[in-house]
Amino acid sequence: MRAYGGNLTTFLLVVLAVASTSNALDASRLRFHNAQSINFWKLQQHAAAGIATTIYSPTEGKTAPVQAGGGGESSSSSSFQAPLAVAPKFYAQTFTQPLDHFYNTTDATFPQRFWVNARHYKPRPGAPVILIDGGETSGEDRLPFLDTGIADILAQATGGIGVVLEHRYYGESIGVRNFSTDALRWLNNEQALEDSANFIRNVKFGGIKEDLTAPNTPWIYYGGSYAGARAAHMHILYPDLVFGAIASSAVTHAVLTNWEYMDVIRLAADPKCSSNLVNSITTIDSLLKIGPVRRSLKNLFGLGELESDQDFVSVLRYPLGWWQSRNWDPAVGSTNFDQFCATLNGDSDTARTVLLPGGLNVNVAVLNYAKWIRENVVTLCPQKASLTIEDCFGTNNDLIYQSTDLGEDWRLWTFQYCTQWGYLTVHCATEKYPAIISRLLDIDYEHKICKQAFPPGVHYSVPPLPNVTAVNSLGGYHIEADRLAFIDGEVDPWRPYTPHSTYGGAVERDDTLLRPFKIITGGVHHWDENGLRDVSQEPKEIRQIHDETIKFVISWLRDWEKHM
Repeated sequence: MRAYGGNLTTFLLVVLAVASTSNALDASRLRFHNAQSINFWKLQQHAAAGIATTIYSPTEGKTAPVQAGGGGESSSSSSFQAPLAVAPKFYAQTFTQPLDHFYNTTDATFPQRFWVNARHYKPRPGAPVILIDGGETSGEDRLPFLDTGIADILAQATGGIGVVLEHRYYGESIGVRNFSTDALRWLNNEQALEDSANFIRNVKFGGIKEDLTAPNTPWIYYGGSYAGARAAHMHILYPDLVFGAIASSAVTHAVLTNWEYMDVIRLAADPKCSSNLVNSITTIDSLLKIGPVRRSLKNLFGLGELESDQDFVSVLRYPLGWWQSRNWDPAVGSTNFDQFCATLNGDSDTARTVLLPGGLNVNVAVLNYAKWIRENVVTLCPQKASLTIEDCFGTNNDLIYQSTDLGEDWRLWTFQYCTQWGYLTVHCATEKYPAIISRLLDIDYEHKICKQAFPPGVHYSVPPLPNVTAVNSLGGYHIEADRLAFIDGEVDPWRPYTPHSTYGGAVERDDTLLRPFKIITGGVHHWDENGLRDVSQEPKEIRQIHDETIKFVISWLRDWEKHM
């Protein structure tokens, strides 16, 4: 992929994952929702504060030191992001949005950022706008998809323009002074969807004289993951504005607990690695029940000072989050999961048991697991800052989760899943499915961050449990419409919450031009979103899904022309 140059204000440098993947510092990719994920976020920020790098901007014509880190698709969420060496040549514009569209609770506004790619634009009636929903991250994270990804691919094929629209509260699209419970009460699906609708109705693009607002222009709305669900919701709720939508890895079915996420990984991972995970977790859970060896077990992992067994096993879950970060493009994805598996599998008989001092009897796979945690997780706890293991990985101190300043952007997606989306990652309640995470990880442990981080405000209180009905009432597994495409990865851990789920609830559908329903063989999380300038270098599965997407979007646009 080519080097990018652009305005320094648009730079996002994710050097922690690129320069030192062996340290697994990019905690923002960890897609687990609990207090421990916030601990990793804080450790990442601490590491980032001590690292600076130099990048070059051809536009600015100078080098500039930029602090590394930050960013990530919602700190504690993370869905996929592309690591950028430097930013593409797109400049942020802003569109003024009301903070409250519906209830007259405030007259405050905020500047919603957006970026435009007009390099392929051919002015004419029917020239489409391809909009990428920024989702739960800074819109800057989506700029590669505007430059060589799905927005550019479709704009080039149709003579349209590409747009990235940043989500309210994320990046710099902020209209509040802090992220307290009260200040976050306008961060919900209803308000954010209306942002997009208001934008599509009224936006004026700088440098483009034509009026490209809907309904007089066909808008094709694209989103991946949470933003994929939003793409589907936009088409359902605003069919007069969104002519077509592409919902990639779209989690349209919200759930309180998502044990299936881990089961996808168990089934899709290298069989030896999966077996070693199951056996290791079974052994660890059993040993934690034996008082005399419990501390010795934690010491083996370098976590002997950690008091809570649940905190201990939640740390062990850390490397599994890297499965979601796999991508067909090595410049975008991460190989950390594969590296973890290589360590876990080792070069010897991993089933062989070893008797350690203190009476601890474990198999070789557990020893390998402990080695990876010591070298890649425990080392994140900065000794120079005089922090203890309990300080770094304990979750019982409520105060460390209650800072509300704007730098604590982990609070955003946490608030969203605590209020509406759920997806609390617990073990399966039945023994039918082997576990690759500890059975100590229950809903009470996973959900406690919602109480710790968001005490009741004057105007708003977080519900006792996420109100997933607010999402599922829009269609859930069964959401469908003409010109609404669903694209999923075969081994995406989020597939169980999409219309392609194989865990019950969803039904098989025909794949047609009018209602595309596609699976990327071997694909993980919205693998169709990124692309290469030289398409011949893309894997055949990616070239195929891009070609098929062009085909059905052109078909949709022909329908638009017929009805105008």
